[in-house]
This record gives sequence, C-alpha cells and structure tokens, in this order.
Amino acid sequence: MKLILKPLETQVVVITGATSGIGLVTARRAAAKRARLVLASRNEGALKFLADEINDAGGEAVHAVADVANEEDVRRIAATARQRFGAFDTWVNNAGVSIYGNLTDVSLVDHRRLFETNYWGVVHGSLVAVEHLRQRGGALINIGSALSDRAIPVQGAYCASKHAVKGFTDALRMELEHEEIPISVTLIKPAAIDTPYKDHAKNYLTVEPQNPPPVYAPEVVAEAILYCAENPERDVFVGAGGKGISVAGHYAPEITDKVMEWTMFGLQQTDEPARNPEHNALYQPSGPYAERGGYEGHVSESSLYTKASLHPLIAGGLLLAGAGLAYFAFRESGNGHHAPNQELAERTS
Repeated sequence: MKLILKPLETQVVVITGATSGIGLVTARRAAAKRARLVLASRNEGALKFLADEINDAGGEAVHAVADVANEEDVRRIAATARQRFGAFDTWVNNAGVSIYGNLTDVSLVDHRRLFETNYWGVVHGSLVAVEHLRQRGGALINIGSALSDRAIPVQGAYCASKHAVKGFTDALRMELEHEEIPISVTLIKPAAIDTPYKDHAKNYLTVEPQNPPPVYAPEVVAEAILYCAENPERDVFVGAGGKGISVAGHYAPEITDKVMEWTMFGLQQTDEPARNPEHNALYQPSGPYAERGGYEGHVSESSLYTKASLHPLIAGGLLLAGAGLAYFAFRESGNGHHAPNQELAERTS
C-alpha cells in the first residue's frame, strides 16, 4: 500500500499530554483545522474542560484518562478512538516530563519513573498506533528534543530518555519501511519552548530552574506537528537554536562540552529559591494546565529555519527572489553612479 496522508480536516488525531504546553496548543490548532480529536492525559478534569471547549466551538473531541507509562491505559486511548470515530489517522506521542539536577543527585526511582513516561510512553503509544495503522496507513509523530542529539548538564535524565526515543523511533521507521508498511514516522526535535515544562519537572536544585535561550513559542512546535500529520517527514528541528546545538555536538563535541560546562549550569538556574520539590508531575498530574510557561526573556513566535526546512522549494524561491532584487538594486546603484561621470565626459569632449 502506498503511503498517503489525508488532509487534516478529514483526520482523527490522537494526542497524548494534551492538556498542557505543546499538546494543548496542538489540540486547539488541530480543532481549528477541523480535525477530530482524541485527547489523552492523566487529569480527567482538565481533559473534560478541553474537550468541552472544542465541542462547544463546533469541533469534535473525545477524551481518555491515561498514564502513558501503563500499556493498558494506552490501549484504552486507541479503544476510545475506535469507539467514537471508528479509527484514527495520526498518533502524536507528546507526553513527557523532566528532572533538574545532577545525575549523581537524582534517585534511581525518579530516574526510572522519568523513563516510564518519556521512553516507555512513546514505546507503548508507537506500538499501539502501528498495530492499528499498519493496514490503513497514517502518521506516527514522536516528540523528541534537540537534546535527543546533544545532551546538556543539569537535565541528564531527560536527555538520556530523549536519546532513547530517537533510537527507538529511527529503528522503528526503518523496520516499517523495510516491510513496506504505509506509516510515516516522524521525530520532532524542539529547542527550548515556553511551556509549563519547568513547573511540571521535579527539581533537585536549590533554586528554581529556567529554560536556556533561545526560547520558542509552543505554536511553532504545534504547526510542525500538524504539517507532519499531512506530509511525510523523517525528522524536524523546531528552532535554529536546537539545530545549532546538534550540529555543534556532532562536529566539535569536545569544544561543545566545554561551552556547555561554562554556560549551561548558570543558564538553567534562577536566583529564586526552589519551591517544594514535591510539587511536580513526575508521579501524578500537576498544574498549571496552560499553553505558556511565562518565560521572562524573549520568546520567538516563529522560526524561519523550521519553515524553510519544511518548505524548501518556497524557501529556495524566496532566496532566489532576494538575490535577484539585490542584483538589480546593485545594477541600478551602479548606473546611478556612472551617469554623472558620463555626462561630464560628454560635456568636456
């Protein structure tokens, strides 16, 4: 069967981690594009609120309370999709959580729990999605990170889990392609995003954590996700900052290590005393259920790099057009400079 992804307005889209940050923005934007939605997270109250919001606005959404660390919960998400809509076309594995602190300080229990959500949640969702989509085709979109390629200090457990997600996703893609199963498998790799991410994380630091710049809006990630629901893409960096970290780590790993050591400890810490470390979403749902995290620095509302990577022909056309305008401007400028000299030569000849 040939891989063909349907227009979003005809799709049923499953989104895990749908009640906060990237998942919340993606759900609202997908609803605005007339996709039918299956929303999943651990918090039933937030899910009902979001589903009611979408349905009251004329959309179609159903919710399933699920902890992605539990395979049976994930199977219940798929069952909810089949019961309400008969099938689904795109599955987005978005649920995730982080831990701030040196690896030597993080308990093994917490480390394992993070992997249960970030890695095993993706495994459960991917295998359930493939089981359903192998006959009808569709898109599987896993949310990794720029840190899937390049680790940073202070969030070592998170980096390790996202490296694992990348390895799993890349291997699964090859296996499905080898079997000619019509499923597009995409890894989205966001840079730092202004979401409640740090508020949900467990914090071992003595101060409140923060995102290292550059920081992008969650809408930039949502647009990349929805683009990949309609267009097969292998992987997508969201934000040039994330791509830069990956490239630096690949071509100059030791220099990048040193730069990270000099900068990343300070850039991820504020001057505010740490709140109660038990206020986190590692083991149970935790607010705020919001799109943004209130980052105090500059937040980029778009990424020219990401747009160019997803639309290379348009980007190439714009570059050629820009080069053409620059050329004609240069010629015009040159003609203007030579005209007075020509007139002077004619008058003196």
